[in-house]
Amino acid sequence: MISAGARLRQLLLEQPPVVAPGVFDGLSAHLARRAGFKAIYASGGAMARSMGLPDLGLAGMAEIAGRLREIVEAAECPVVADGDTGHGTALHVRRTVRTFERLGVAGLHIEDQDFPKRCGHIEGKGLIPITEMAGKIAAAVAAREDPDFAIIARTDAIAVEGFDAAIGRALSYREAGADLLFIEAPETETQIAEIPTRVDCPLMINMFRGGRTPFTPPARLGELGYRLVIVASDLQRAAIRAMSEVLAAIAGNGDSGAVANLLGPFNERDEAVEHDDWLAWADRFGG
Repeated sequence: MISAGARLRQLLLEQPPVVAPGVFDGLSAHLARRAGFKAIYASGGAMARSMGLPDLGLAGMAEIAGRLREIVEAAECPVVADGDTGHGTALHVRRTVRTFERLGVAGLHIEDQDFPKRCGHIEGKGLIPITEMAGKIAAAVAAREDPDFAIIARTDAIAVEGFDAAIGRALSYREAGADLLFIEAPETETQIAEIPTRVDCPLMINMFRGGRTPFTPPARLGELGYRLVIVASDLQRAAIRAMSEVLAAIAGNGDSGAVANLLGPFNERDEAVEHDDWLAWADRFGG
């Protein structure tokens, strides 16, 4: 049986760029699969926010692993997971990689931020030394059991040390064994185009509207050489806005009639999780 990591690598070779929406629980993973996506991204920030926590590295590895179990089961396609900082030192990286891999995740990215870590499009980030991060990447490579499990190195250095320094860090992480590089939050179209010319490695990019990075369509990113495009938080941003508006209507009017356009049909909630398929299974096997 082909592993999740091998399936992801095949997709990246055959269908670049692979666009992976950011999910945060079993329901959002179900919806992404039903929408036809071939890979999905488990966003650490979105998972933390779904627990009522900010994206500051507060959600522990065990909590994230529990959420990943839901996501992998619902997705039925390769899942790329946000590994944050590896949840600690190179020692913690070993456990994180082994745990994620055994859950069926296809790969994970680890970033070079110091604590408290932040979203890549927010000010105030700090970085760990290059040698420490390279050690984490080497530890991740050594820890995996399946050589196809993707180790992705993320650097947030553009906003902290500048573009050239970010390239230098990425190259060091590639030397340490990273399979893909993720240079987070390029700030200009020139930087987006230049990264693939300076880094001879499969590339991942976070692309959404409203962040530090100029929006670039996936087709153009594929032409430039990017293999994996994540849309990290759009699903959750949509959910937050819709839930807030429905809650405001209920608080003000006692019901959601004023925003009924935000509500799907009643039966859609059960269709989203294949309710009838489960009942058919029960009928087939007597309960």
